[in-house]
Amino acid sequence: MDVIRLSDSEWLLMNALWDHSPRTITQLVEQLREDTGWSKHTVITMLSRLEAKGAVRHEEGERAKQFYPILDRAATQRQETRSFLSRLYGGSLKLMVNTLVGDTRLSDEDLAALDALLKKAEEEQP
Repeated sequence: MDVIRLSDSEWLLMNALWDHSPRTITQLVEQLREDTGWSKHTVITMLSRLEAKGAVRHEEGERAKQFYPILDRAATQRQETRSFLSRLYGGSLKLMVNTLVGDTRLSDEDLAALDALLKKAEEEQP
C-alpha cells in the first residue's frame, strides 16, 4: 500500500471527517471555521487534494456532495508515528521517550500509564 502523507492542515480536515462523516463542504467550513478561519474555497481546495491523494471520497447527495474519509484513522496515525520516529529519532523509541521525559514533568497518572504500557509490552513479548 502506498504511503499517503498528510500536511498539518490536511490532518485537521481528516480529523473533522473521522469525527463526523459524511460531511458537506458547508458543514466542514462551519466545523473548522473557529479553529482555522478557512473559507469555503480553502476547504474545497483541500478536499480536492485529499481526493487526489486517495484519502477522501465523495458521493453526490440530494443537495450537496457528501465527503467520507477513505483512510482508517488508527492506521494513518500509526503510519505517521512510525514516520515521525524514523525522521526525528532514527527509529529509536528509547531516544524519543528520553527526550519527552527529560523535557516534561510527568504526573503520577502519566507515570502509572507508562508503567502499564511497559508491563503490557513485556507480557506480549515472545
